[in-house]
Amino acid sequence: MSTPKKVVLAYSGGLDTSIILKWLQEEKGCEVVTFTADLGQGEELEPARRKAEAQGVKEIFIDDLREEFVRDFVFPMFRANAVYEGLYLLGTSIARPLISKRQIEIAHHVGADAVCHGATGKGNDQVRFELAYYALDPDIKVIAPWREWELNSRTKLLEYAEKHGIEIAKDKRGEAPFSVDANLLHTSSEGKALEDPNEAAPEFVYQRTVSPEAAPETATIIEIGFERGDAVSINGVAMSPAALLTRLNELGGANGIGRLDLLENRFVGMKSRGIYETPGGTILLMAHRGIEQITLDKGAAHLKDELMPRYAELIYNGYWFSPERDMMQAAIDTSQELVTGTVRLKLYKGSVSIIGRESPYSLYSQEHVTFEEDDVYDQADAGGFIKINALRLRLLKARDRKAGRNH
Repeated sequence: MSTPKKVVLAYSGGLDTSIILKWLQEEKGCEVVTFTADLGQGEELEPARRKAEAQGVKEIFIDDLREEFVRDFVFPMFRANAVYEGLYLLGTSIARPLISKRQIEIAHHVGADAVCHGATGKGNDQVRFELAYYALDPDIKVIAPWREWELNSRTKLLEYAEKHGIEIAKDKRGEAPFSVDANLLHTSSEGKALEDPNEAAPEFVYQRTVSPEAAPETATIIEIGFERGDAVSINGVAMSPAALLTRLNELGGANGIGRLDLLENRFVGMKSRGIYETPGGTILLMAHRGIEQITLDKGAAHLKDELMPRYAELIYNGYWFSPERDMMQAAIDTSQELVTGTVRLKLYKGSVSIIGRESPYSLYSQEHVTFEEDDVYDQADAGGFIKINALRLRLLKARDRKAGRNH
């Protein structure tokens, strides 16, 4: 690969990416363009601009991508009810394709021939970033410092930072207790104090949720409105995608909802322990399931549930920009055309439960399911239905008896 001349760096302003910035300048001789995405992580982003300027960066991009993140990535994923390994709502996974997309757009805009990320060589993010880069620009050069440099310990990183005058936050001088990734959908905490999967996570790890024990003694009742599978309102108030998820985070966090301690299987093969908080997403998933219960046909609903694990795995492994994900998304979106209505939920001490749902496109017929007398369903028809469905079982048992197989 020819030496890159100009590189767009995914830059947080933290210690690692600040070191990467200097390393790209010093070791690679690159002109560096920084890109910082506001995905609702809740941090002030202007310090990243000042740090980049202090290192001589001339082109600095700080983009508010919150609405695009929820509208074009989170909501399509939630139409599928995507959950990885039965529990994880994919908060980090779904953010990476958007960051990558914007990096490539900036690279084309400024004439850069390379992009760079700060993911380590042990994790999933390196795969997610780079699969997205190559899917969007097959000729782009990718720089992954953690797979190249010799700064393979915290001591070496700090020494490099001091040597080059890179600002080191006071709490970074010791061993950080854990690593955090955050966006509008979730927080993810890993490493250090959390590496022993048999040790309970300390309470200070949790940033968005009160403990269920400390949550209010009175339940919170909310109503979420849906149109074509996407949430559009809370308690009758229309909201933009990002504003709606922000409000659900507030409601869920105050009620201790959305905590998860997960030992997951990374794409690269190892197991890792993560502490996740997804308060708004946990509520949204339950609500979406609720509106689908009343609007989706049985066959469509069951097929969606069969597709979901594969769809979730594609996102977890970094294949958002793949033809198979596009195909599955098209099928999922078709199923959502009449997924419209409202769902009422109760939030209470770490739990969220459905207490009501209605839709103008409801498939629920009280006339058919009532225990009282009705004129629309002849119960005698069930006898023939059962016999037809039992035919192969009866023939099988008769054959087994004939063959002496009576087990």
